[in-house]
Amino acid sequence: MLFGSKPKGIYIEFTEHHRLLLKATTGVQPVVIEEFAECETSDREGWGEVIEHFIPKKAPNGLLQANCAVYPAKRLVRRASIEPKKLKEPTYLTEFAASQFRIEPENYALALLNATNGKDYDIAAAAEKDVMICGMPKTEIDEVQDHLLEVQVYPERLELGSLSTLGGLADYLKFKKSKSPIVVLELEMNATHSFILSADGVEASRLLPQGLNAMIPVVQKELGLKDEESARKLFFSNTFDFTGMGPSLIKRLLNELQSSIGFYEVQTGQSIGNVLCVNLPPKLDWLESTIAGQLGVDVLSFDLPSWLESRGITLSESAAAMELTRKWFGLLSLVARYDALETEQKE
Repeated sequence: MLFGSKPKGIYIEFTEHHRLLLKATTGVQPVVIEEFAECETSDREGWGEVIEHFIPKKAPNGLLQANCAVYPAKRLVRRASIEPKKLKEPTYLTEFAASQFRIEPENYALALLNATNGKDYDIAAAAEKDVMICGMPKTEIDEVQDHLLEVQVYPERLELGSLSTLGGLADYLKFKKSKSPIVVLELEMNATHSFILSADGVEASRLLPQGLNAMIPVVQKELGLKDEESARKLFFSNTFDFTGMGPSLIKRLLNELQSSIGFYEVQTGQSIGNVLCVNLPPKLDWLESTIAGQLGVDVLSFDLPSWLESRGITLSESAAAMELTRKWFGLLSLVARYDALETEQKE
């Protein structure tokens, strides 16, 4: 309709610790972000209020239709070097994934992407050896979808949040004309997904066996607490300053990380420029600067308004009044449509 309202899109990022949501116009350039909302994952009442605010009155089945980014615990997001000529062999990819990542490929939904631009890998051409192998267990796909329905969300589009964030970061580094690669860490409860990323894409990846839970015994020992549960409650509270203890807490994680970085720097001759930790609980934000300090680099800084403008995304007057911090980057990356903008610019 000529004078009708522009179509609206809902975008939601689900992590272990928080849910971030925004509403934006869709299908037109520039995209206009109209509203933001956030809620801790454990806050059921708060999420109910968010749903009530954003759900249309005539929503089918009482569900909020949304573009969703998720971070399932057993997701696979890894860079690898394959033998392209062997891809046409029916068992090559599954055998490769089984040996490299210690998974049972038949239980996974897997996708093969180009490591430099994130596009679907052209198996027929099979020209590139550097790829991203991504996916998740088929059972976990069902669990994620069931969970979204339980929290009144119908996923129109479902993506691994790691991929949309990495794609956004590579584009941001290209926009800033950055010459130095960065380290991106997704610290979760039981493991840490680590990536070395440049403007040219994902350069290296590794799943580190240390997560936030590995820090709890150190807290207990350092503070002389009676049990790990007491240490856990204190660690995730906002009642104690752990920054002085930070180097001890991340020692094991740092050893693994330095090994990966050292191997990359020797192989490429490039030095890491910055560190970025995504999806940390707000009360543990200090971990990012601690890790950066121990590595001798700075935390990655952002100029979000300029980057969004370069991607054809603007903020409404009311949305612009909110402080747009770096925690929103992953969700904003889900909104950005690089292919659509590039097509428009060529025309």
